[in-house]
Amino acid sequence: MKSVFKFFLNLLPRPLLIRLSYLIRPLLEFFLRGKKYTDPIDGKGFRTFLPYGYGKQRPNVLSPSTLSLERHRLFWLYLKNETNFFSDHLKVLHFAPEQCFLKRFRKLKNLEYTTTDLLSPIADVKADICHLPFEENSYDVILCNHVLEHIPDDTKAMQELYRVMKPSGWGIFQIPQDLNRDITFEDDSITDKVERAKIFGQYDHVRIYGRDYFDKLRAIGFKVEEVNYTAQLSDEDIDTYRLAKGEIIPVVRK
Repeated sequence: MKSVFKFFLNLLPRPLLIRLSYLIRPLLEFFLRGKKYTDPIDGKGFRTFLPYGYGKQRPNVLSPSTLSLERHRLFWLYLKNETNFFSDHLKVLHFAPEQCFLKRFRKLKNLEYTTTDLLSPIADVKADICHLPFEENSYDVILCNHVLEHIPDDTKAMQELYRVMKPSGWGIFQIPQDLNRDITFEDDSITDKVERAKIFGQYDHVRIYGRDYFDKLRAIGFKVEEVNYTAQLSDEDIDTYRLAKGEIIPVVRK
């Protein structure tokens, strides 16, 4: 059965596969159920996760139940264990809401929860991150994960995030990042989609962030904590939850 799943996973384009996966998720859960790996978002166990990736695939990373990836599960664990997100009354703004979180966050009665995106049909407010229709100092928490790498003027986007965050507010701004690279790389002259996907990881990414990402946020005015949350977890937990060891969570405060 695993070989059959792998065949179709390799055959179908990633976007189509994700859409179909929502329809066949109960089937995936049934055939892959087990005790070796656990998705911490819903607590379900599996004998294997699914592969995922544009071009070069990462094996055993896509949860059959929530369709979460490594970054989503790390984000969830940090929110659950290290923040007041699930307990205090908070006004939250969530950019490009991920499917694995959307319904769960909307059910939390302690949150005033708003989602926004320029293109997503599931977002509450259609808005350009560089020109937000929200008052300044509006939100206690801002979640903006794997968005900024798509934005040509990320400085303007960061300024808008800072503007609408309340004083003493906080946020998590995850991005795909090369921690071995000191300086962020951009090159608008590369226009071929195949070449952009090869260089930037996806054709619609406009940069590869280096470690200077944190300083760029600081230059906007944020206080930035570079959280290596996997350092607080055992190797067994990292493997069980299928996390990316050493991934940094950028936690920002105003």
